[in-house]
Amino acid sequence: MKKRFIFVMVLVFVFAFAKAQTEQRARNYFDQGQFEKALISYQKALKKQPTNNTVLLGLIKTYQQLEDYAAVETLIGKQIDNSRYKGQLHVELGYNYQLQGQDSLAKVAYNTSIQLVQDRMTSAYRVGKTLQDHNLLEEAVRAYEAGMVANPNSNFNRQLARIYGELGQLDKMFESYLNLANENQAYVASAQRNFAMFITEDPTNEANIIFRKTLLKRLQTEQNIIYNELLSWLFIQQRQYKKAFVQEKAIFKRTDGNITGVVDLAGITIEANALDEAKDILEYIKEVAVDDETKLDAEQQLLKIEIKKATTTSEHEEIRDRYEALLDQYGVNSYTVPIQIDYAHFLAFEMKTPGEGATFLKQSVKKDMNRFDEARLKMELADILVLQEKFNQALIYYSQIQNKIKNSVISQEARFKVARTSYYKTDFEWAETQLDVLKSSATQLIANDALELLLVIRDNSLEDTLQTALKKYARADLLGYQNKPEFAIKKYDEILEQHKGESIEDEALLAQAALYEAKSAFAKAEKNYITIIEFYKDGVIADDAYYRLAKLYEGPLQQPEKAKNNYERLIFDFADSIYYVEAQKRFRALRGDAIN
Repeated sequence: MKKRFIFVMVLVFVFAFAKAQTEQRARNYFDQGQFEKALISYQKALKKQPTNNTVLLGLIKTYQQLEDYAAVETLIGKQIDNSRYKGQLHVELGYNYQLQGQDSLAKVAYNTSIQLVQDRMTSAYRVGKTLQDHNLLEEAVRAYEAGMVANPNSNFNRQLARIYGELGQLDKMFESYLNLANENQAYVASAQRNFAMFITEDPTNEANIIFRKTLLKRLQTEQNIIYNELLSWLFIQQRQYKKAFVQEKAIFKRTDGNITGVVDLAGITIEANALDEAKDILEYIKEVAVDDETKLDAEQQLLKIEIKKATTTSEHEEIRDRYEALLDQYGVNSYTVPIQIDYAHFLAFEMKTPGEGATFLKQSVKKDMNRFDEARLKMELADILVLQEKFNQALIYYSQIQNKIKNSVISQEARFKVARTSYYKTDFEWAETQLDVLKSSATQLIANDALELLLVIRDNSLEDTLQTALKKYARADLLGYQNKPEFAIKKYDEILEQHKGESIEDEALLAQAALYEAKSAFAKAEKNYITIIEFYKDGVIADDAYYRLAKLYEGPLQQPEKAKNNYERLIFDFADSIYYVEAQKRFRALRGDAIN
């Protein structure tokens, strides 16, 4: 009995496998455009599986590719009455008429399929999806809507939203996605991704206006926090951070003190360099946050903003007092390591008292703390020693970090700084050895920085074996690091005068342009970028020049057409550039496209 059962099961498996093979063969022939062979295979498959709807549809498509529309009509006529998929077959019949230009008959067939949905005699999803597949979007809308009326438990908002978007019916699209988000919070992120296809940075864009009005209208009748969140998101896209802040405050008050959205908005404004708005948000966080960690982080970010804006000695002294007050309040311990690092950095790089910053960190490192916090403090201490040109001492600390926390991002960062410090002290051979390892770093940012510095060293060591120009370039780089922009600019000028036409010229122009931008000398930066593009358009940093010039035109110089032209050149000529994706995005935004 057992053997007989096994034998029967083997036969069933063989038979099923053979049927599947026939269907797969037919599909392969169809995909390859061999429609005559596909026809034979589908006919065989349908004989074996007369109720297989997938095979039936494959045969219909094959006949249509062969323009045998009469055969399709006959085939559907034989199948339609006994099929569970009447509605779908009526759509296929209608499409078959449409292919022949018999639009009135096609319309009748489509209407019949939708009537079957209304009468709950067929699947609304199957009919709607088939209409969509044939790009019959208005008919698909009718089918889905009929399905939702016939069966209130069904939900085709997602399908409808997508179709409304394709039809340009933005108000209905937004309504459908909001219905989805209302029903299930999990749909909010998906809805935002779809909204982003239509929303731009321009508040006067039609889609932006419709979306804002839709949300405000809903808020008048439904006090649903989702609408506040989406309004905040919209205002962020439009760079209207004050308006986003209003929404985030409303959310905070209605969520029992959940301050996450406000904190995230602060980070967004800082990244966008909207410092006045960031300051207002951070002050609010200080005022309402209940935990010390959030308050301390807000204080830290506020001080960074103050440092950026400070121009006088008295302002710097005031910032110093605020750092010291924070450290007095919270203590010099593991909890305040980020503040300690910022304070030491401020003393060294802004107050120009690196010795004081180094002494403070040497005292901090003696405190009891975990090895990661110790490594971060030592990293800043080594950075300050580089600032002081105490290169060997700095290398000792960087090496200690590498040895203490192996195979970590901090360790890789320390190795990069070993290479950079060696480069500053013109030990190019050792720097090259370290960078060779780091160019394959798991951390993309470190890998990019390592590769960039490695190329500078190699490109400027081939022709000039004495590395004369490279030594000057490393010195100029160090002056920039030491926050001495005027001296660095002069050193780059020296390179450009004495080494004109050498491989280092384009790199000196690019580095100098960055310093000009930092000093708001935008016309000089523009000139440098244009020079690189004119004389070094085939060089490895030409894409950098195009991208930075485009950003300059888009931002400070306020020449959007020139920005667009430079983004376009980058897109067409530098498809492998790291700026390619961002250039596409910025180009489309300037052209007025909806951004994905």
